[in-house]
Amino acid sequence: MPNRSIDPLPRVAPTPARPVAVNVRMLPANGHVATHAHDWAQLACTLRGAVRIRAGQTTWIVPPTRAVWIPPHVDHEVTLIGEVALRTIYVDASVAPRALDTCDVVDVSPLMQELIEALGESSAEERPVRHELLTRLLLEEMREAPALSLELRLPSDRRLRTLCDAMLEEPGAPFGLDEWAARTGASPRTLARLFQQELGMSFSQWRQRVRLAHAAALVAGGQSLASVAEALGYDSASAFSAMFKRALGQSPREFFGSRH
Repeated sequence: MPNRSIDPLPRVAPTPARPVAVNVRMLPANGHVATHAHDWAQLACTLRGAVRIRAGQTTWIVPPTRAVWIPPHVDHEVTLIGEVALRTIYVDASVAPRALDTCDVVDVSPLMQELIEALGESSAEERPVRHELLTRLLLEEMREAPALSLELRLPSDRRLRTLCDAMLEEPGAPFGLDEWAARTGASPRTLARLFQQELGMSFSQWRQRVRLAHAAALVAGGQSLASVAEALGYDSASAFSAMFKRALGQSPREFFGSRH
């Protein structure tokens, strides 16, 4: 099914007087927000479903336990994974709690999630003191949120970019490098060299990162480990769990249990 284009314009923009605005959006599956930028910073997160956010040569797959910080004037696009309850926290640069020159992905604590929801329902006109306190505390939580190294770098070479984009769309595809090479017009040897030159890792290592990122999104959506393993091309839940533990040092149940 082709991605459905969605209006990227903000519902409420921040101002120097009210420097934080929480926008609440319920978005359909397979939606896509075309490349755009804002005059303000934003933290993009979800309560349900997941999104894939791309900025420059980097992409992130963001389930409800994570969020992406995007500085002002950074071009980015958003692809929805499943139906998404999206929360975008727009922040005026004058009070930005994180760097204004780089994107990063952060952990969303239970407190931060509750503050986002509370501020999204708060009225600055009716309860100005409460609104200000919620704003200040949310900014502090955003400032203290640990950054996570979960990005997927994207190559500049056209042939390798075609392969990587296809793998992001089909993370469970059973193809090896030879099969992917036949689709991109480059030899397996050339692609293997480009993976090392442009991304600093092998084809198998990059594919594993893609699958781990998608696993987080699928588990956050309520899928069982068995169905996640099948969707990502593993023969069994135990094979998927073994790969997961080798990569992250915890079993999927331990990892996702601690994050929820």
